[in-house]
Amino acid sequence: MLGDVLLIEEKHRLAGEQIIQYILKNRKDRMTVAISGESGTGKTELAHVIAKGLRVHNIFAKPLHIDNYYRIHPLKRTAWRQENGIENVVGYGEYDWDVIYQNIDDFKNKRKSTMPCVDLVTEQVDQIITDFSEVDMLIIDGLYAIKTENIDLRIFIDITYHETGKAQKLRGKEPQNEYRMKVLLKEHDMVRNLKDSANIIISKDYEVVFL
Repeated sequence: MLGDVLLIEEKHRLAGEQIIQYILKNRKDRMTVAISGESGTGKTELAHVIAKGLRVHNIFAKPLHIDNYYRIHPLKRTAWRQENGIENVVGYGEYDWDVIYQNIDDFKNKRKSTMPCVDLVTEQVDQIITDFSEVDMLIIDGLYAIKTENIDLRIFIDITYHETGKAQKLRGKEPQNEYRMKVLLKEHDMVRNLKDSANIIISKDYEVVFL
C-alpha cells in the first residue's frame, strides 16, 4: 500500500534473517512465499525485511500486499460491510482472487503485469505496472495469504488481535471503534483456521519455528 507506515523492530529483523537463511537453503526457481497473521502482527514489516535482506544475496523479491486487492473500494467498504452484515461478508470473499492469481501467473511466466495499489492518503486505488522478468521471488502478505494455492513457503504469525492493540493504534489504518472490533473478531476466526497449513510459525515472542 502506498503511504503505509512500517514499524520495523529488531524482532522483525531477527526473524527475517532466520527465514532468509532457510530460503537460501531451500530456494526454488520463481519461488513464492506467503505470510499470514491477524491485523497488526507485522506481516508487511516481515515481508519488507525479507525482501530487503535477499537483495544482499542478489535475489530480487517483490512484496505483494493482498490488502490492495479488496473488491470493494476503501471509501465504500465500511458501509458495504455494515449493510451486508460483518459476519456474512468479512473474509476470503472480500478479495479479488482472480486478479491475485493473474498477477502470480504473470510472475511465474516473467511477464509484465498490472497490479492494484491503494494510496492510504487519498484512499484511491492506483494501478502500477511491474516487469516480473526482473523479479526472482514473490512475497505475498495478508490476512489470508497462505490460503493462496501453489505457494512454496507458508509463514504464519501466531499472534492474536488481542495482543496487537498497540500496533493497531500506531498504524492508524482504520478507526478503533465497535465496528473495527467486530471486523477483527471475524478476521480472527478465519485467520486461525489457516495455521495448520504453515511451514513456519512465528510465536507471540517472535521466535521462528520451522515445521
